[in-house]
Amino acid sequence: MVCLRPLIVTVALCGWSLVCLPNANSKPVKPSILPLRIQNEIKGYKDVADQIMTYIVNGSAKGQAYDRLATFTDTFGNRIAGSKNLENAIDYMLNELKADGLENVHGEDVQVPHWVRGNESATMLEPRVYDIALLALGASVATPKEGIKAEVLVVQSFDELHNRSTEAKGKIVVFDQGYVSYPVSVAYRDYAAEEAANVGAVATLVRSIASFSIHSPHTGWQDYKKGIRKIPTACIAVEDAEMLSRMAKRGTKIVIHLKMDSQNLPPVTSRNTVAEVIGSKYPEQVVLVSGHLDSWDVGQGAMDDGGGAFISWQALSVIHQLGLRPKRTMRAVLWTAEEEGLVGSSQYYDAHKVNISNYDLVMESDMGTFTPTGMGFLGNEQATAIAQEVIKLLAPINATTHKPTAEGGDISFWVKNNVPGGSLLNQNDRYFWFHHSDGDTMSVQDPHAMDLCAAAWTVFSYVIADMCDMLPR
Repeated sequence: MVCLRPLIVTVALCGWSLVCLPNANSKPVKPSILPLRIQNEIKGYKDVADQIMTYIVNGSAKGQAYDRLATFTDTFGNRIAGSKNLENAIDYMLNELKADGLENVHGEDVQVPHWVRGNESATMLEPRVYDIALLALGASVATPKEGIKAEVLVVQSFDELHNRSTEAKGKIVVFDQGYVSYPVSVAYRDYAAEEAANVGAVATLVRSIASFSIHSPHTGWQDYKKGIRKIPTACIAVEDAEMLSRMAKRGTKIVIHLKMDSQNLPPVTSRNTVAEVIGSKYPEQVVLVSGHLDSWDVGQGAMDDGGGAFISWQALSVIHQLGLRPKRTMRAVLWTAEEEGLVGSSQYYDAHKVNISNYDLVMESDMGTFTPTGMGFLGNEQATAIAQEVIKLLAPINATTHKPTAEGGDISFWVKNNVPGGSLLNQNDRYFWFHHSDGDTMSVQDPHAMDLCAAAWTVFSYVIADMCDMLPR
């Protein structure tokens, strides 16, 4: 999952312009602005929406999404971009999607980064010998073969580092920043190496970006700024960062021996995975559902983002199983190399943006598949009113909340160019407990919650794909 800032989107509707406010300030729209014809059209989908939800939650598809994901993650485990394991997983998915009866199943080539973790360790030598729990951050350079042995400077913030810059030269800087929120706290993962290198540090250890910890480090991608000296950088467990901070406040001298064998290898070819249920009347028009198939190289990538990818498969699968065929094409895209900075989705956008006028709706689930509460949707006023009416169809599974947001970096390229966007709202307050860590396994997933998420995802995407008209922009 990659966090993006809110967007200000200008959209056109029937020759006049509207501005969708940033997400935090957007207001719910009264559905009364809709023509009665459209209101009645949406209400007319109640029976098929109920059929879809019953089939997934209590019928033949009950537990199917979970079982498919469990088989996949248990077979392949984690799937970092550039690895043979990810490509084997993509081959498997292409075969499964074809066997499931979906149409136009294929991979689309993407050039992706190839970073390999290698062996790594951080041993505190003073004031006592202790092995620190760490994971190198993505794209980090290696230490020298013999490692780096240096005294530690612990700081709480970038401001403190700047104020104590004269103390940093030749030291390993430890950032013990308290967790605020992912968008705020992730800045330390992103920029720690850059900031520390600027004041002469030899490496950085960053407190994991996690809202809860049981001594598990949480990794993630970071990029070096051009022209800045590259130094090794890794995340450490919250508990170890807090211990080092306490020691430093007591004036204790801390010495760490850091060894990292990570490698940045030449880019390789991967693939976005694509499948469709082709539209019956407007096959060139597309409702896109998505999640990313790659993961970090720890855990199983079940939550981030196996769940999102597999409810997107399930949406198409259930429509096919029920013998339904919407007027527009429903397309599932399982992105590659999301974790390295939306690599697969950005190249997909570049390849397909020539047809942007035919993209009716783009959806991504990348914030967990816990119990759903509703749908995020971002579009103009009338499109939002339509989405709110469709969301009412989810009442049988208690998922009728709407928020004016379209979370998901992979769809951001489309949304900022006025394509309506959607995302899954769910009870994901524990998401960052497991995010980018060894804890991201199938044990996080719940079969019933996944069924509910798949039901919401399927109903929303199907109804929009089958309506008489495309969503207004």
